[in-house]
Amino acid sequence: MPRAKSDKDRKIFVLDTSVILYAHNSIMNFAEHDVVIPITVLEELDQFKKGNDTKNFEAREFIRLLDKLSQDHMIHEWTPLNGKTKGNFRVLMNPENQINANEIFGEEKNDHKILNCALHLKQHEKGRKVILVSKDINLRLKAKSIDLLAEDYETGKIKNITELENTGKYILDNIDPTHIDKLFEQGYVEAKAVLGTRKRKSNAYYILKSDKNSVLAYYNSEESILERVDKKLAYNIKPRNAEQTFALHAITNPNIRLVSIQGVAGTGKTLLALAGALEQRREYKQIYLARPIVPLSNKDIGYLPGDIKSKLNPYMEPLWDNLKFIQNQYKETDKEFQKITELVNQEKLVIQPLAYIRGRSLSNIFFIVDEAQNLTPHEIKTIISRAGENTKIVFTGDVFQIDTPYLDSQSNGLSYLIDRVKDHPLYAHIKLEKGERSELANLANELL
Repeated sequence: MPRAKSDKDRKIFVLDTSVILYAHNSIMNFAEHDVVIPITVLEELDQFKKGNDTKNFEAREFIRLLDKLSQDHMIHEWTPLNGKTKGNFRVLMNPENQINANEIFGEEKNDHKILNCALHLKQHEKGRKVILVSKDINLRLKAKSIDLLAEDYETGKIKNITELENTGKYILDNIDPTHIDKLFEQGYVEAKAVLGTRKRKSNAYYILKSDKNSVLAYYNSEESILERVDKKLAYNIKPRNAEQTFALHAITNPNIRLVSIQGVAGTGKTLLALAGALEQRREYKQIYLARPIVPLSNKDIGYLPGDIKSKLNPYMEPLWDNLKFIQNQYKETDKEFQKITELVNQEKLVIQPLAYIRGRSLSNIFFIVDEAQNLTPHEIKTIISRAGENTKIVFTGDVFQIDTPYLDSQSNGLSYLIDRVKDHPLYAHIKLEKGERSELANLANELL
């Protein structure tokens, strides 16, 4: 992007702490425009620099980046960002303004100090557009209430979330009945014969319908064929609809190393992933089932009573529930029932918070990440980049059920993954649409 013609054409973006913790390199993503970091943001980052969570990593990396960029400059002065197409940055100390956000909102807090910095720039940088950038919706609303421009951090955000709805599965009507008959008879058919000039996407799933019958199929891009997909049991769990059948096929297909399953509560995402993993237990050294911890009322788990196991139990209980459901498909005397107990006792099957998994080498592991919509894009990337030889990763979640304050349906890690990796030969995505938990659960999803 070419540099703007004059200073007045260049905007000033004021970054909130939430933006830095979301992406430490965000300061580099504002083209030729200038960036201001309130000193309050640095003070807040100082509290986040210790720890093993992603936010701690982002805080440390940003501090290092700022140190590298500043070099011999004083950071309260305008300092060039690297590159001819980049603007400048500076750290702004807490200014004294005619308009004071602390007085307006009746409370002195860090958010209001950040607003004061933006107000100061608006008053003193005449003719230039000053914009507060924050992942905190409430702070953006406060900014707009005192006549400040405010917006979300847009880099990496999915522009059209509805496009993700159609990823992975396709319904084709008016298919020649002979092709469907051939799929039933020999199990496969040439893709070109059925799909014609339609664009073919790797690991796509199809519901093919003629006026006589229908069949479920999978596009094998390596051999350019459509293969019939049958409903198969996985550790005595049987898929109840077409989408669940597709999901279980992807989970158990050795050629697909990365799977994402999107769906509302009760559609069977985690259950299918775990059942598929148990079915393939001999192919992997361990099965990991993990989920991110979303603190209650956004407070750290240290606020909860008891030892670390007691603190984590409420978060891990849904995963244990799925395992118990699968185990209860058998009698206690059955070897399959006893095998699950043995896998847990020998730590061949491990259920843990995601923070405990991060940093480990993931070789020869079937790795299930539940509630992946509560991860940032960087966390998703970090997890996948840890994958070693013979590792398969399955992400499950609902992109419309976000439990963390600074993510939404367009900026969470699961949406980011689906958008960026679609059509890759190692990846498959399935959206589960029908709730199968119970009629009562469906009533809640549909009517309440």
